[in-house]
Amino acid sequence: MSDVVYPNHLGIIMDGNGRWAKERGLNRSLGHKAGADNLIKLLDYIYKNTSIKVVSLYAFSTENFKRDKEEVSYLMKLFVTLFNTKLEKVKKNNIKVVFSGRRDNLPKSVLDAMDKTTDDTKNNTKGILNICLNYGGDYEIVDMTKTIAKQVLDGTLKIDDITKEVVSKNLYQDLPPLDFVIRTSGEMRISNFMIYQSSYAEYDFPDTYFPDFDSKCLEESLDKYRKRDRRFGNAK
Repeated sequence: MSDVVYPNHLGIIMDGNGRWAKERGLNRSLGHKAGADNLIKLLDYIYKNTSIKVVSLYAFSTENFKRDKEEVSYLMKLFVTLFNTKLEKVKKNNIKVVFSGRRDNLPKSVLDAMDKTTDDTKNNTKGILNICLNYGGDYEIVDMTKTIAKQVLDGTLKIDDITKEVVSKNLYQDLPPLDFVIRTSGEMRISNFMIYQSSYAEYDFPDTYFPDFDSKCLEESLDKYRKRDRRFGNAK
């Protein structure tokens, strides 16, 4: 594994749960459940078989609250189950779990499960799982700007001292830049996912719906990443 190149920070836009269910004549909620079950298997594979240190997941966007109320309600309950029980394997793999996004509009049950998960894993050191929940990349930049503006107003930060490093530290989480982003289901857009952190990220858009995106699919995407010529703006 040490001779194989892996991204340090992998982002996954988990798309296609609803269409996966529809094609099987199932309720959309069963697609989300299948996606959650697959996620646990995929994370277990990543942390046991690769050297990827940070994984960021797009779990629920700020715009997803516009969906059918029953679907949103089901997703909130699924998140509670996911955080309280299904992430046990992740916790046992010595992974620190953090969350990115706005806490307002989230039910107390979800917030409590998030806080417990964060507290339970705060001392873990092998890697980081960043779950983007009630998240929007534009809102993250707005919230970061407000935080820095307050620091300038109260005198704890000078305008001339604002650097890229200061900006990063005031995002929802201070994480390394994204190296590689995978969006499942074949949709070729990033949908407001970590737009500041992904300035030089590579992308892959496999056609597979997320419930079927297994370790073999992941390795196929990673093989594409290894063949990319990452220039970071430099001419070669």
